[in-house]
Amino acid sequence: MTLAPRLAYFAGVARTEHVTRAAQEMNVPQSTLSRAMVRLEQDLGVELFARRGRTVALTPAGRTFLTSVERALAEVERAAEEVRADADPTTGKVAFGFLHTMGTETVPGLIRAFRAEHPRVRFTLVQNYGEAMIERMRAGGLDLCLTSPVPDAPDLVARRLDEQKLRLVVPADHRLAARKRVRLAEAADESFVTLEPGYGLRRITDDLCQEAGFRPKVAFEGEEAETLRGLVAAGLGVALLPPPAVPRPGVAELTVTAPRAVREIGVAWLAGSVDTPPVAAFKKFLLSRKGSLLT
Repeated sequence: MTLAPRLAYFAGVARTEHVTRAAQEMNVPQSTLSRAMVRLEQDLGVELFARRGRTVALTPAGRTFLTSVERALAEVERAAEEVRADADPTTGKVAFGFLHTMGTETVPGLIRAFRAEHPRVRFTLVQNYGEAMIERMRAGGLDLCLTSPVPDAPDLVARRLDEQKLRLVVPADHRLAARKRVRLAEAADESFVTLEPGYGLRRITDDLCQEAGFRPKVAFEGEEAETLRGLVAAGLGVALLPPPAVPRPGVAELTVTAPRAVREIGVAWLAGSVDTPPVAAFKKFLLSRKGSLLT
């Protein structure tokens, strides 16, 4: 840490081999530069320069050190350019997370609509379940995410955007398959296929079944809604799922009349975070879609 502030000074002196000229180029007092080089050599315990009047020349140790210093400074500059580019209002980047079930139609449609006004903004897209996305956001890996249920935590800001009806999905030859509507209690004796614990949709399934007066008998657990739909088609159980992007053969999808089977979709970000212009623009765009996110 004591070396870092002096590395650029060292590279400047090494490049010009002249303290006065380097000080002029870097717009710092010559005395400041000279003291910095003396302290750098003292901290390292080696001589980096051979002094020859007003000029200096690198020692063998100085040449070895310069190679690594130039590499480190170039990496810092590359990182600086990258973050400046990411923050550029017209060409910057948004790190955006969303649920797997929103990846087929909803998110591509949102990005297409946003880029109609911001055609050069770039996206890093992450699909995952809600808790995993929130932890990634807390770690600095995401700017914002679409998730369900809408989180309630002191370090987050969350806004409800829309709700999505859930259907009871049953095999095509199931006793309920000819029905259009069903009360969830009518599936109390069925085996359920669900997402794994920790997924928002699993929590909603458990809560709705409890509200309907039973605890679901879980036969299979998975990580992705369309896989569950395939398990239902294979006759391995029933499931509460959002509508598919494309109708799936082998299943019937029934409207649940009681209890009210929906999941809320919201956008979340870290409280107190400072948005880059592209992130602020995309956040404003998402909030403008309240009530029409899924249409």
